[in-house]
Amino acid sequence: MKIFNRIIRPTFQKVIITGLLLVPAACNDFLNEAPDNRVTLDNLDKAAQLLTNAYAVASPAFTDWMTDNSDYIRGVTLRQSHERAYAWEDFTDDPDEQDTPPFFWYETYNAIAHANEVLAVIESIPATTKTDQKRKKAVEAEARLTRAYGHFMLVNLFGKHYDSNKAESDKGIPYVETPETIFIKTYKRNTVKEVYDKVEADMLKGIELIDDSFFKNSGKYHFNKNAALAFASRFYLFKQDFDKCIEYSTQMLGSDPGSFVRDLTSQEFQNASSSPTAYPQLYSSPQQRSNLLLMRKISLVQRLDFGHGPTNKVYDDIFSSNPFGGTDVRENPSYQKGENGAFPARYESLFERSSLNSNVGTPYHIGIMFRGEEVLLNRAEALAEKNRITEAMADLQTLANKRYSGAVTITINDLRNFFGVGGLGNVSNRAVVIEWLIRERRREFLVQGMRWFDIKRYKIPVKHLLENGATIELKDDDLRKVLQIPTSAVDVGGLTANPR
Repeated sequence: MKIFNRIIRPTFQKVIITGLLLVPAACNDFLNEAPDNRVTLDNLDKAAQLLTNAYAVASPAFTDWMTDNSDYIRGVTLRQSHERAYAWEDFTDDPDEQDTPPFFWYETYNAIAHANEVLAVIESIPATTKTDQKRKKAVEAEARLTRAYGHFMLVNLFGKHYDSNKAESDKGIPYVETPETIFIKTYKRNTVKEVYDKVEADMLKGIELIDDSFFKNSGKYHFNKNAALAFASRFYLFKQDFDKCIEYSTQMLGSDPGSFVRDLTSQEFQNASSSPTAYPQLYSSPQQRSNLLLMRKISLVQRLDFGHGPTNKVYDDIFSSNPFGGTDVRENPSYQKGENGAFPARYESLFERSSLNSNVGTPYHIGIMFRGEEVLLNRAEALAEKNRITEAMADLQTLANKRYSGAVTITINDLRNFFGVGGLGNVSNRAVVIEWLIRERRREFLVQGMRWFDIKRYKIPVKHLLENGATIELKDDDLRKVLQIPTSAVDVGGLTANPR
């Protein structure tokens, strides 16, 4: 039985039951045993193993159903949770219902709980050799980075976007730093600024201590150094600290940023485009230098028979025009979804059977949570915000070289003419570059859970078509852009719900 009576699952319950005080002394030996299956963290191997559970299995990709990337798909299975996401309704679903805010909330706090268990004992774990001392730092680094990343994702979904003028008063989420030791505990919501400050402290300490040498052949499934720098790139972009975004992005990209951009125009990718399995496998492979951090994500988002997605019209609108006149190779390959949808081949839809002979189980995919292309676009945006237009255009050129067929040269005049503002002096180059960046990010991360953050950051309105032909709208400053705190966290965990 699962009890959702607090803000996190009771994975590491340490429950004191007063009735046990009445048990006869003969039971003392039994009572000396741990009452659950908790691992005793007394060495680095156990601590490192526990951290494999510090990566949440919940995918943020369900947010794409709430964006302008999705419209009404006919001929697919639509669960109530899919309809709620599409209509921006508050979720009342059980926390086990995948692709919902409650599922993301509880699974992320569950992952954070694993990191906290390690951080609570890491100082006491013996490390007698120099190798063990280095490994101890690496374990602490991974625990801090996973804890920071979990809270960062939560605050950007369940709190307002960071605004330096309001972050000290805007409600964020609880930043949990210690294991739970009581059965029912109430929490308070830290402000957005408090959460960001704590994320930053954990993240920077993690970057300081990280050591890739202990990950062997599984480095892309752990917070390696490049993934940590990519995290910092996104963090500082969202915080609007553009100088630091540029700094950490540049550290990660190095002197050859193009090497961190997968070449979709290459013969390898073009050959794979004819196979519905080969292309996603190649795209999300840990061998791709652009893929920095991979995570297993339980989700139906990549299934062609479930949920909403881009209709043919939406898909055409996204890819139909560009300043170059050439073909955007990201448009293909795509699959037909339902009766009227087009779905890009990015992630392989995988399925874990509950038993060898079972036809039921868990749908999942391997999500790319950080990648070189994002870091490149983060830096370009930060450079544009600093009005360093030439440098921003250089980063956009690096991406365009591997996204558009034929020889492509991108100039600021190309972009101005594309948007029809060529001779308008009241429209800045900065505004033009950022508008193009937003469009490139939309194409690059279609149906992968990134568009929602741009919709929040830039207050982009969204309209959705309903089955009956009516439309509904999410306005630029709509309160529903901040996801609602799960009911159980409000009723029992003591948190304040978001306004509606």
